[in-house]
Amino acid sequence: MKLLTVISALAAIPAVGSPMAALAAPARNVVLVHGAWADASSWDKVASLLREKGFNVTEVSNPLTSLDDDVAATRKALAVQTGPTVLVGHSYGGVVIGEAGDDSKVKALVYVAAFAPDKGESVQSLSSHGSPPEGAKAIRPDAKGFLSLDRAAFPHVFAADVPPEEAARLADSQLPISVAAISAPATLAAWHIKPTYYAISADDRMIPPQAEAFFAQRMKAKTVTLQSSHASLISHPEAVAALIERAAKGD
Repeated sequence: MKLLTVISALAAIPAVGSPMAALAAPARNVVLVHGAWADASSWDKVASLLREKGFNVTEVSNPLTSLDDDVAATRKALAVQTGPTVLVGHSYGGVVIGEAGDDSKVKALVYVAAFAPDKGESVQSLSSHGSPPEGAKAIRPDAKGFLSLDRAAFPHVFAADVPPEEAARLADSQLPISVAAISAPATLAAWHIKPTYYAISADDRMIPPQAEAFFAQRMKAKTVTLQSSHASLISHPEAVAALIERAAKGD
């Protein structure tokens, strides 16, 4: 009887420390991934709200030079996390978190007005379906294979519900994205294996809201719809932070 008791106690030890048991606990870490024509500071308002609630928040600086480079930057951020982590992507950042989200520390994925490709799909291929959004007319290619948004059009198509002065600053600080990044097909789609959440922007002029609803439905994501432009993380930070908190708790 004593031997059986010892064996039972030893058998319970790996179960307590297993990755599955760890991910069942609420996440206290959040990794935020920005998209095209933005930089890490686009997450500042959301990050501040989450830090006030006690979360450890990391804002990834994507180079936007290639999908591989952006995934590497995100994996580097995930590597230093301790414990369950919520991985969040805005816009093109959704492609990045789909690739990096298979990391064992990732408890849940949160998409904010984001592309959510399946394996083999790219931003370019997904954008070829249906009529192009209004913002597509504002995209300007350069001679080096990068794409920017027309500065004058930026406030209207990217951040229509952001105060004009702030939207102008966003236009000035935008980072161009390489054609290679948006044409690279996804090699993974972590949303098949991780709990997923989605914030649709109802007045998005960069990604059609109907496309966002399709992504959310296809992933079986827990979904909220915000009366927002593409820049919901800036214009509606409280709602975006609340969705991330839901994901952290597993609600």
